[in-house]
Amino acid sequence: MHKMSIYHVEAGEGEPVLLLHGYPQSASCWRHQIPTLAARHRVIAPDWPGFGRSDPPPTPATYDAEVERIGELADSFGLDRFNLVAHDYGGFLGLGYTLRHPERVLRLALLNTRAHSIFRPWFYHFSRGQRWAVTNTPGLARRLPLSRIHQLFLRPYRRLGCWDSAIEHEYLDWMDTPQGRHTFVDFFTNYHLPVVPWLAEGLNTIACPTAVIWGDRDRYIPVRTAFELADRIPNATLTRLRGADHYVMEERPAEVTEALVELLARPCVVSGSR
Repeated sequence: MHKMSIYHVEAGEGEPVLLLHGYPQSASCWRHQIPTLAARHRVIAPDWPGFGRSDPPPTPATYDAEVERIGELADSFGLDRFNLVAHDYGGFLGLGYTLRHPERVLRLALLNTRAHSIFRPWFYHFSRGQRWAVTNTPGLARRLPLSRIHQLFLRPYRRLGCWDSAIEHEYLDWMDTPQGRHTFVDFFTNYHLPVVPWLAEGLNTIACPTAVIWGDRDRYIPVRTAFELADRIPNATLTRLRGADHYVMEERPAEVTEALVELLARPCVVSGSR
C-alpha cells in the first residue's frame, strides 16, 4: 500500500471507523455522516484505490486482492481493530474481509450492497454484457466518453438530490484520464460477477454487532438481500428505509447517520486501536 497515494478524509478522535464507498463514488459520499460520527470516533474515509483521487492498485483488481486491500488500508492508517462501514462495492469487499479477519472488525455496517449475493437479474445481465465488452474490446472502452455515459446512467440520483454537479464530477472525472481508463478496464475485467459461495456460507459465523441499512427501492439490488443478511448474521439489526433507492447515505442522510450512531453505541467484546 505504501506504493500508492491514497486520498482520504479524516476527522475526530477515538475508536476508529473506516468508511468504504461504492461504485463509482469517492470519500465524499460520506460527507453527511462524517461530522456526527467524528464527535466520538476517529473517522477515516478513503477514495478506494483507482477511484476518485487515489492512485490505482499495483496489482489487478481481483476479488481476493481487493478484499486484502482493506487490511492494507487499515495498516497504512495505523489501525489494528476498527469499525467497518461499507456501501455497495465496499460492502461486497467488506463482508469478505470480515469473514477472513474477524479479529480486526469491531462492528460492521452493510448498506445496499450485493454482499453475499448478486444484483437484480436485469442489472446482472447488463453487467455481464459490460464485462464482456470491456474484456473483448478494451481499446473501445478506452475511447468512450466514460464519465458522460455514467452521468446519463446516474441522472435519476441527481434528480433525487443525492449530489450536485461538483460532487458528480468528483465521482466520475477520473474515468476520462488515461490512467482512469486503464483502471476502468482493469476493474471490469477482473470484477467477480457470480456468487462467491463462501460469503453466504459464513454469514452465521459473524460475531460482531452488525447493522444492515437498506433503501428498499434499490433498482440494482433486491431488498431480500437485506432480509437474508439480517436473518442469517446472529447480531444483525435491519434499518429499512422505505422508498429509498441505492445511494442511501446521500438520499436519506439523517436516517443513515442515526442507524450508524446506534450501531457504534452497541457493546462489543474487543475494542481499541493501535
